[in-house]
Amino acid sequence: MAKSGTKSSDISKGGKSRSPARSAARSAGSSRHGAHAATNDENITIVSRDSPRKGKTDWAAVDALTDEEITQAVANDPDAVPLDVDWSDAVLVIPPKKQAISIRVDEDVLNFFKKEGDGYQRRINAVLRSYMQQKAKPKKRA
Repeated sequence: MAKSGTKSSDISKGGKSRSPARSAARSAGSSRHGAHAATNDENITIVSRDSPRKGKTDWAAVDALTDEEITQAVANDPDAVPLDVDWSDAVLVIPPKKQAISIRVDEDVLNFFKKEGDGYQRRINAVLRSYMQQKAKPKKRA
C-alpha cells in the first residue's frame, strides 16, 4: 500500500520491496548476504585468449646459455635433486581387470574403510584378495 503522493513504481525500485528470490539472485555471488566484495583495480589482471599474458622470463637469455652453464646452474640449485633411477630393470605390471558389482556390507564396516580416506574400495579389494590368497594356500598339519 503506497502512501499518498507516492507512486507504486517508486516503491518497487526501493530495496525493501524486492521479492526474496530476486534479492537472493543478486547476492548469490557475494561473500556476505547483500554485501559486495571490495575490489582493488590495481590487482586486477585482464587476460584474453586473443592476447595472452606475457611472462617475466627472459627467453633470449635462456637461449644464450650453454650446456655447461645450465649444468652448473642445476648443480648450484639446492632444490634440484639428482635423479639416479635405473629404469632398465623396470617391469610393466598391468593390474587385473576390475568387475563392477553391487554388494551389501555392514554400515560400520563401510564407515571404517571410508574414514581412512580416498581409495576405500581399493583397500576393501586388498582385504578380500588377502583372504582369497590365505584360503588358496595348502593347509599345514600339526
